[in-house]
Amino acid sequence: MLVRRLLIGSAVLAGTVTLAACGSGGGGTKPTSPASAPATTSASAPAPVPATGGAPWPAPTDASARAKVAGLPMLGAEGQVLHIHSHVDVLVNGRSLVVPADIGIDLEQQKISPLHTHDTTGIVHIESPVQADFTLGQFMTEWNVQLTKDRLGPLKTGGGKELHVYVNGKEQSGDPAAIKLTAHAEIAIVYGKPGTEVPSSYAFPAGV
Repeated sequence: MLVRRLLIGSAVLAGTVTLAACGSGGGGTKPTSPASAPATTSASAPAPVPATGGAPWPAPTDASARAKVAGLPMLGAEGQVLHIHSHVDVLVNGRSLVVPADIGIDLEQQKISPLHTHDTTGIVHIESPVQADFTLGQFMTEWNVQLTKDRLGPLKTGGGKELHVYVNGKEQSGDPAAIKLTAHAEIAIVYGKPGTEVPSSYAFPAGV
């Protein structure tokens, strides 16, 4: 029941996208040559810690308004036609940022978006009443953190700072906002100087 799920909030785990950022700006991904690409690992994402450069960024106070901007409906209960999870890591200057709980959840109105978080694990729940594709850009819009090829929130590329986005350890080219959220994907958004170690997988809890 939605009301109960919202009240217990962080008790439920969700799929997460990994965002890794290693600089002070930028919001998209830039290709790197094989020689300069960071090494990947299958270990779980590091424990979130505060980061500099205007981060971390809290969950918006008006989840319903942000969902509308993202083109997403607010539902009375989680959908079950599509029920998958991704994991998001955000790395800024080599440090892991917290992905807040309750993104996409309007506690006051007892409404919930098909894309949401229940806790700070970085697991993104994709729970829709219809089959559809959902994107990283929609999730970041709900979070109110801009993501483009050269910007991550207030952080811009340039001056030695780069922005790269990886899915399961593989760097993605093109618009990072267009990346689809798929089952058990590890999405890492990395901002900063080149060389940050990028996670290639996430250890999802049993049953998630």
